[in-house]
Amino acid sequence: MNRSILIAGSLLAGLGVALGAFGAHGLRNVLGAAELGWWNTAVQYQMWHAIGLLALGAWRLPNTGPAAILLVLGTLVFSGSLYVMALSGWRVLGMITPIGGTLMIAGWLLLAWRALRG
Repeated sequence: MNRSILIAGSLLAGLGVALGAFGAHGLRNVLGAAELGWWNTAVQYQMWHAIGLLALGAWRLPNTGPAAILLVLGTLVFSGSLYVMALSGWRVLGMITPIGGTLMIAGWLLLAWRALRG
């Protein structure tokens, strides 16, 4: 499982760098300030969670798979909804974003619980 977590973290990080560069160079003259803000928030949360997954994959704590899955799914839903919202203007996607945030919070809380239990 650690290898899968490292792969997921690496892919999210690489994609985060690419999307951050795309936002900074390709979208700065296309999107408005609010949309660029959504884009930047998506990139930031994606990168923080990618780094967290890399650390989790390197850590040899048992039974971290469920927490990692919550972190990956949460990142995809949270950041993905913001990316699509920024590009499409569909503000209704803002109702989906908190679901991703909730999944990320649940992943971190589950990880803390697993660490406490040893």
